Amino acid sequence: MRLSISKSKNSISYYVIRTVRKNGRSTTERVRKLGTHAELLKTLNRQDPEEWAKREVERMNAEEEKERIDYDVRLTTYKRIPFQERRFYYGGYLFLEGIAHKLGIYKICQSISKRYKFEYNLGEVLATLVFGRILFPTSKHSTFTHAQKFLTPPTFSEHDIYRALDVLYEESDFIQSQIYTFSKKKYTRNTDILYYDCTNFFFESEQPNGLRQYGISKEHRPNPIVQMGLFMDGDGVPLAFSINSGNTNEQKTLKPLQEKIMKDFTLSKFVVCTDAGLSSMSNRKFNTRNDRDFTTTQSVKTLKSFVKEWALSPKGWHILGSKKELTLSKELEENYYDTVFYKERWINENGLEQRLVVTFCPKYKAYAQQIRQEQVNRAIQRIEQNPGELTHQKQTDYKRFAKHIHTTSDSEVAERFVPVLDTEKIALEAQYDGFYAVATSLEVSIETILKANKFRWKIEECFRIMKTDLKTRPVYLSNDKHIIGHFLICFLALIIYRCLEKELDYRFTSTQILDTLRSMNFIERKPHGFIPAYDRSEVTDALHNAFGIFTDVELLPHSSLKKILQTFKKR
Repeated sequence: MRLSISKSKNSISYYVIRTVRKNGRSTTERVRKLGTHAELLKTLNRQDPEEWAKREVERMNAEEEKERIDYDVRLTTYKRIPFQERRFYYGGYLFLEGIAHKLGIYKICQSISKRYKFEYNLGEVLATLVFGRILFPTSKHSTFTHAQKFLTPPTFSEHDIYRALDVLYEESDFIQSQIYTFSKKKYTRNTDILYYDCTNFFFESEQPNGLRQYGISKEHRPNPIVQMGLFMDGDGVPLAFSINSGNTNEQKTLKPLQEKIMKDFTLSKFVVCTDAGLSSMSNRKFNTRNDRDFTTTQSVKTLKSFVKEWALSPKGWHILGSKKELTLSKELEENYYDTVFYKERWINENGLEQRLVVTFCPKYKAYAQQIRQEQVNRAIQRIEQNPGELTHQKQTDYKRFAKHIHTTSDSEVAERFVPVLDTEKIALEAQYDGFYAVATSLEVSIETILKANKFRWKIEECFRIMKTDLKTRPVYLSNDKHIIGHFLICFLALIIYRCLEKELDYRFTSTQILDTLRSMNFIERKPHGFIPAYDRSEVTDALHNAFGIFTDVELLPHSSLKKILQTFKKR
């Protein structure tokens, strides 16, 4: 560590800095601000601030040097370890702790606590539940049990968790808005474009009640569900969520949550991007007011006949960066297999002027043909081998390509329904292969529109992470307040994970990151400290460099652990 003196026109500031390695490069990290020249003159009783600052750096270096000790540890083959003494600890949460402080979780909870008369530490409860959701997603009871093995175990009781869930329900909107406020101070939040989508989560119980209602399950399960509406910013970081009953119309969930964002987050100018299922005419019109715009996927199949004819016509196509008009042909598709062609026009639907952009890609066409042919082959196989299972058909199911007729091949009346391949439906679907459409109110470049819409996969990834990595469902809670509290925890866990991806420059997959965090365990060697019991890897190096802390030493003293936690609190 060394002294750094920053001079400006009106003041002189003193800092303690050190050189660290981040992402393979040397960089300077601020360890501590000692104060300004004027501030120190008032507190140092006529001492020279610069001389005092130099001595303070020397003192800090001396303290740090004291911790650099080589230990000779004696072990025996006959002395048994103490009965029920805890030696194994989880340490991966330390990096999550760093992000939690950046997002202001503890400060937000302190603010909430002032309005209530509970004695437990709400910030500690919430952080523990969030860390547990990321590291070992399981029940609240099991999370509490696992948390006892943290390097710094929680001080609250298990009963405090369920008390906290009631508070988290009441303060959910406040927490969401405050997280955004704190996050934009530490991370870039791209709110020029917001993505919205819905998913649902099923419950273990089969009895509907309160928020738990029967609805269209995306997992096709016969269980009650709740719906989650989620707004995500342009960088893939969640912004806000809402929980609605399982039988709610998804299209009606966008406006209330968006209005809450505009009010609580003080956001007004942005573009809302959705898929076709959420882009009702009401939602589109709502997002053409003031400084807002919309962009949404548009089904070519549902377009008015004259617009559909224009969209599917081989004439009038363009390539990005060229003004030349092209006509689609087999030869053109072969020569420009990976190319995205486009055409555009304005349409008026129910009094709303919209810009319609239609794209065509030969590669996407070939992919669609391949998928459908696999489904057709399955339908043929089922017709030949087990036609009795062709009665129940879904919109995207291969069974849709089978139909039942009353006559045989020689036109005689059949005694029962005979399943045959529906060639007309196959041909009808084939005409849309390779085509994709976007409706928008934006008057920007085609490239910008397509890029914005293409990024919608990121919000689908958010749902995948919640369901697969964070194991948000099935939900075992029955109390509506506790249900909302549970999803707030999962929402915050997702935000922390996304911020962790940012800290690591998006270099690793979710599996790599989460597996590494879950494996970063320690063995305590009393009275000295903790011995790492994990493999040092590219991911662990990246974590340590990003956060400026290092647990991958042969021995992590207890004092070093305290300093790490204190460092996070100061950031």
